[in-house]
Amino acid sequence: MRPGIVRIALLTWAYPPEKSGLTRAAREIAQSLAGAGHDVSVFAMDRCQDSRDGRVSVFGCGLREGSVVARLRNVAGIGHLVAPFAFRRAVAREHRRAPFDVVEATNWYAPGLAIALTGPAPLVTRNSTPAATSAETVTSLRDRFDRRAAMLAERIAARFSKALISNTQLHGDKIAALYGVAAPGTASGHAVIGLSLPPEIVARGTAATYPLGEPIELLFVGRDEHRKGFDALIMALRILSRRADAGMPDFRLTIVGVQAKDVGAIPASVRARLTCHHRVNEATLHDLMEAAHVIVAPSRYESFGLVYQEAMMFGRPVVASAEDPSARLFIGESGAGLLAKTCTGDDLATQVQRMIEDPGLRAHYAAASRRASGMFTRDTLAAQTIAVYRTAAGSKAASSNVSSSGRPAPVDITS
Repeated sequence: MRPGIVRIALLTWAYPPEKSGLTRAAREIAQSLAGAGHDVSVFAMDRCQDSRDGRVSVFGCGLREGSVVARLRNVAGIGHLVAPFAFRRAVAREHRRAPFDVVEATNWYAPGLAIALTGPAPLVTRNSTPAATSAETVTSLRDRFDRRAAMLAERIAARFSKALISNTQLHGDKIAALYGVAAPGTASGHAVIGLSLPPEIVARGTAATYPLGEPIELLFVGRDEHRKGFDALIMALRILSRRADAGMPDFRLTIVGVQAKDVGAIPASVRARLTCHHRVNEATLHDLMEAAHVIVAPSRYESFGLVYQEAMMFGRPVVASAEDPSARLFIGESGAGLLAKTCTGDDLATQVQRMIEDPGLRAHYAAASRRASGMFTRDTLAAQTIAVYRTAAGSKAASSNVSSSGRPAPVDITS
């Protein structure tokens, strides 16, 4: 690898303007590295056209609708191999024009699997939420088989990666146990690097003042998923609505990421306190963050928890779930909010009610949230990531995928 500029290929299932935690993370990684002067190319599966995002080149790897390979993606198990080979083909084409020093991919459904096994450049896997975290919600035989295939693909890609990156130590420990790789901090090629926030969120959040008056505005950002605690959120909404009708201070809940039709079964008296936005642009999301008194984020598991970081940047108290290790780390240890003991409607409603009823409590946690903000920047994200890249590409393991024991050879990123 050259001593100066590093040429990087970043694989992502989707890239902004598509909105999800993965897309926001991909853009932060790409923009932080490009801002540090490196040559970054993003390969995205959600589009077919190439484009630019500032200094970042974006290559569309989307499959033509109705094509044979696109239909193969729907075949249980086998479908998980289609995208990795499509990514490899696109990366190899660009690699022939100008060689990449390193390729980075998420672990989620293993888009870098083919590159991990066959090149053309060393792969670094940055671990997000693994497919296994949603396995308990899969019931049909077909879906169970499909999820097992995805989990196997992730495990193989991780074990043949030249280095691994996890967002927190606790997340890295979970990944190590799940994939059979060494945990972070054991000189084994598994680093811990937190994600940054976009400069526009930092600027807007820093300038935001805390809202006054009633009704108390609650905000949830996420999908209708068991992992996100959406079931507990809706149950808590029902409970809190009954209590508000009985004299508790009034409140409103705004949900970003879910359509109104998806909550049609909720009684009209409860829906009166609910507003749903399927998708919003960044400016509108920032408006909602600024208007919120409390961010409700009851995820059962987050690999990092960007919503926690965003809430803290705006100085908003958070109600989260103690079931999530990242919530215990970022919210519990920093004192940025309250943790429900379990991700259930009753426990979540209890903690949200405390915030609704006590303006002094809200002010206390808002101040703590503000103090805890800004822990991760694009500068540190880029510098720490490049250190991993350089060691992964320059290590002895970069010339051999497998050790004499038949297992993926470890990479020392501590030197």
